[in-house]
Amino acid sequence: MKSLLVSLGLVVAMIASAAQKSDTFKTPSGKDVTITHIKHATMQIDFDGKVIYVDPVAKLKPETSFLAYPKADYLLLTHEHLDHFDVLAVGQLSQTETAIYANNFCYRQLQKGVCMHNGDSVRMGPNIMLWAVPAYNTTPGREQFHPKGRDNGYVLSLDGLRIYIAGDTEDIPEMEQLKDIDIAFLPCNQPYTMTVDQLVRAAKIIKPKVLFPYHYSDTPINQVLMKLVGSGIDVRIRDYK
Repeated sequence: MKSLLVSLGLVVAMIASAAQKSDTFKTPSGKDVTITHIKHATMQIDFDGKVIYVDPVAKLKPETSFLAYPKADYLLLTHEHLDHFDVLAVGQLSQTETAIYANNFCYRQLQKGVCMHNGDSVRMGPNIMLWAVPAYNTTPGREQFHPKGRDNGYVLSLDGLRIYIAGDTEDIPEMEQLKDIDIAFLPCNQPYTMTVDQLVRAAKIIKPKVLFPYHYSDTPINQVLMKLVGSGIDVRIRDYK
């Protein structure tokens, strides 16, 4: 009975938290970082007067017009799938000064920005660093969805606050190399990304302080919350269907 009540309590908390549209964190020096949860794999990150978008997509349902959103100072694009890369959204958010960081395919499609390969790093601005890290499938029969070496995940450091945005990946060996991650975004949408159990394993490897499961579509994402009870990881469910 006790375990049932705990499970019900977690589900109620999950439903309430999914409606929350943004979360604010402090960097080591006390600056605010606000993450606005838009949908699926799309997020807006505000830091020190700069606006960063990750994988903005307008056409994916529910359709989103970004015309009323703040223009981007930086755009991060992980890979070319239509639920991550949308030329319309990039155009709506771009201004003359917008800096774009993308994998090779997106870079070639846009014909602008900075092309980043796994292992590359760049200083985006004062107190802003970016590392491109691997993101790929490993399960036999799934490798064609996200082949090794093509796509990017990103580690974004904002004044020392380290955010891991995994992109579309499974629980790959390279995750062992990720250290001191404050906030992690991990995908859960089989067969294209991770199963619930893979995500849980990945979270226990990375050990972020805060975990946002994202890109989860119709996955019963409450299972992630329940399986990580007692792990010391602050699991926050937001609307990333």
